[in-house]
Amino acid sequence: MKLKFHLLSITCFMILFSSCKKMSLKESYLALGDSYTVGESISKKHTWPKQLVDSLKKRNIFLSEPRIIAKTGWTTDELKKAINDSSLDYPYDWVSLLIGVNNQYRGRDLDEFKLQFESLLLEAIAFSGNRKERVFVISIPDWGSMPFAKDRDPNKIAIEIDNFNQIIYEVCAFENIKFIDITPITRNIYSNPNWIAKDSLHPSKEQYSKWVEKIIPFFLNFKND
Repeated sequence: MKLKFHLLSITCFMILFSSCKKMSLKESYLALGDSYTVGESISKKHTWPKQLVDSLKKRNIFLSEPRIIAKTGWTTDELKKAINDSSLDYPYDWVSLLIGVNNQYRGRDLDEFKLQFESLLLEAIAFSGNRKERVFVISIPDWGSMPFAKDRDPNKIAIEIDNFNQIIYEVCAFENIKFIDITPITRNIYSNPNWIAKDSLHPSKEQYSKWVEKIIPFFLNFKND
């Protein structure tokens, strides 16, 4: 009986140790952004950061639940203020940044945006422990393609979105940060009506899953290096 109890204890210990080890292997993830990162009009489990974590898990890449600093309507300066007001336990293993649509929506200046975006990106790099290879930036979606914008000028919106994204791309290139362009996906909703959330403005979980497909190779390529 003593031997059986001893073996049972060892078995339980090994299971517990294995579980703890697996938990300890999870890497932290900070997602900075606006309505697209927080997942306006969809459930939290269907946001792209959460879908990204779930998809990576299937590929044996384990991330903790994302720490999200994002809110619908935020511009670059509002995200900056929110970051300053937050208590962050950095460095994080991974950091993402998606911001700018509300700068465009409010008609904010491009030069102002560039200065503020540069500042945010430098903070994102710092939050990663200055590991630039672990920071990625998502392009601004084109909301002009959504039914919400049916009474607006989609071509004008598209041009302005492209101008903002060009700045983001150039800043990322200068800082050697991965830029992931999901904007073409957001312009392909006419044949994919299920890509639209119930508010007729934001992406649905199905569209966000397409974003995640674009992001996944960034992690796979990093792990394979």
